[in-house]
Amino acid sequence: MINRSIENSVLAVVSKIPVLVITGPRQSGKTTLAKKLFPDYEYYNLEFPDNYELAKYDSRAFLKNIEKGIILAEIQRLPSILSYIQGITDEKKLNGKVILTGSQNILLMQAVTQSLAGRTINFTLLPFSLDELKNLKLKFGPDEYIFNGFYPRIYDQNISPVQWLPSYIQSYIERDLRQLINIKDLDKFQLFIRIIAARVGQLINYQSISSEIGVDAKTIRSWLSILETSYIIFHLKPYYNNFNKRLIKASKIYFYDTGLACSLLGIKDLQQIGTHYLRGNLFENLIIAEIKKKFFNHAVPDSIYFWRDSSGNEIDLIIENANKLQIIEIKSSSTIHTDFLKNIRLFKKLAGDLVTKSYIVYAGNEKKDYDNSSFISWSDINELAIN
Repeated sequence: MINRSIENSVLAVVSKIPVLVITGPRQSGKTTLAKKLFPDYEYYNLEFPDNYELAKYDSRAFLKNIEKGIILAEIQRLPSILSYIQGITDEKKLNGKVILTGSQNILLMQAVTQSLAGRTINFTLLPFSLDELKNLKLKFGPDEYIFNGFYPRIYDQNISPVQWLPSYIQSYIERDLRQLINIKDLDKFQLFIRIIAARVGQLINYQSISSEIGVDAKTIRSWLSILETSYIIFHLKPYYNNFNKRLIKASKIYFYDTGLACSLLGIKDLQQIGTHYLRGNLFENLIIAEIKKKFFNHAVPDSIYFWRDSSGNEIDLIIENANKLQIIEIKSSSTIHTDFLKNIRLFKKLAGDLVTKSYIVYAGNEKKDYDNSSFISWSDINELAIN
């Protein structure tokens, strides 16, 4: 079993709060994590009809052994039981005896907020990180990871992503999203998510996508919000300060899992990655998603941005901490080039002492310091500090 980086964060707080919530995309390993950390707790999946019926129609009997510990999966299917959990844990002054998991963040967190306000700590478990997969001693380059993605089943069961990911996408559309929103034209929504994949790492233009699909911009915003709250995509917001007013203020779109993006792009074999027109964007996505995972695994809010001015000068990633900045350029080249430092030098002139460290993450393996910046390998990004 692969150890998950989030484990220590979970164990550090579980005894301090009545209810612990683990959310994240389907098949990210939430149930496996909960069972591993709390092996003596009773486990119930509310997607199973017998568990659902008992929990719904006799909640008190269902929760009779709560003091021994209980894990409830897909809790968003039965939000009414949360009121019983709140009452029992308050009455008995229980901490750390209830673990809730769920894959539909928008429904889960609405229910938790309404019924368990102030009684929970929430964690987000994403698919594997590069650091977690190091224990498997895979001899993969960045393109293999981009193509495969990081969903645990692909590695646990040695399943080809070309076989597994299309089914994942189909079940996500046909089941999860139909529970969240009323999709009147499924064909247009399927086209929409493929268009989003084709815009990975690019500024989002709602009107352009609206025109291409034939739905209004308001619908595009709504669909993007659903993809984000369901852990398919995330927005990277622009960083702007008063040192330069001519800045781009649109967000960029990335996928939490690059394998999912590749599947939506119709990439069917590894060799296509090397020559694909979006290879640089997918490599950038790989690195930024890994930084996102690091924040989630340490259970701290992320403070990451990109910067671009109206002349097209850009810093791919900025990590902000206490008003100080680490700046990172991401290059898919496997060779170090000093011209990669151009935008870093420009940004340092504008931001001055706000910048504490600067890096170029690239697809090669050599580590080198040059002109007060560090070139580091894609495989060593876990060394980047987030706080």
